[in-house]
Amino acid sequence: MNRHLSFERLHNFRDLGGYRTADGQAVRWGRLYRSDSLSKLGGADWERFLALDIRTVIDLRYPWEIEAKGRVPEHPGLVYHNLSIEHRPYDQAALGPDVDAGPFLAEKFGEVAHDGVEELRQALEVIAAAEDGPVVFHCASGKDRTGLLAALVLALLGVDEDTIVEDFTLTERATERLVADWKAAHPGREPRWPDYGRAPAAVMRIFLADLAERHGSIRGYAADLLGVDEALVAALRAVLLENAPVTSPEERP
Repeated sequence: MNRHLSFERLHNFRDLGGYRTADGQAVRWGRLYRSDSLSKLGGADWERFLALDIRTVIDLRYPWEIEAKGRVPEHPGLVYHNLSIEHRPYDQAALGPDVDAGPFLAEKFGEVAHDGVEELRQALEVIAAAEDGPVVFHCASGKDRTGLLAALVLALLGVDEDTIVEDFTLTERATERLVADWKAAHPGREPRWPDYGRAPAAVMRIFLADLAERHGSIRGYAADLLGVDEALVAALRAVLLENAPVTSPEERP
């Protein structure tokens, strides 16, 4: 089952539908998407995006990233939110080759989870309130900030940890193209960090274990720090879940 939707310039646009929850429901196909930066949309890609009838875009990047790279094109009926969940910028491409991606990125995820509580809460509220159509959330590569929010949403819906980790690692299918984009933007250079653009399972495993140690679970973290109550969880489930088979409406191979 291929969750990646095909675009020319977007490399990591994925449907979060079909994942099973502990109570036997499934995330609805075509309702919640995750992506790399939508500032790259144009031409046929833009037409493909519009065909998805997405109503809400959550941009998780810093305002200075948006100023430098742009944002999703404006369009009638498309509501845009900039919720910058990361508060401590750093340059992954410049990391040394001795940096172990698992513990390093897991620590960064932990920083975001604790620094960005206000924005993460707002993102959950936006998703839960989106009854009129699909939502997409994205950062630059659709890997780390996007991966953290995806993990949070899936956990609150009742999706198991192994599935959450597997969803995170699917960025690996886009790594080569993400690295190619970086090289195109930095002619004659190579990322110093060999793990640039990669999404090893250890990152999410360590991050989830750290949250469990501190808060008992992701649900505990969301309740403790984000103030996520039963009403918000119920709203997320009402918008995103259905009692249905996990096959895609397009029967993707």
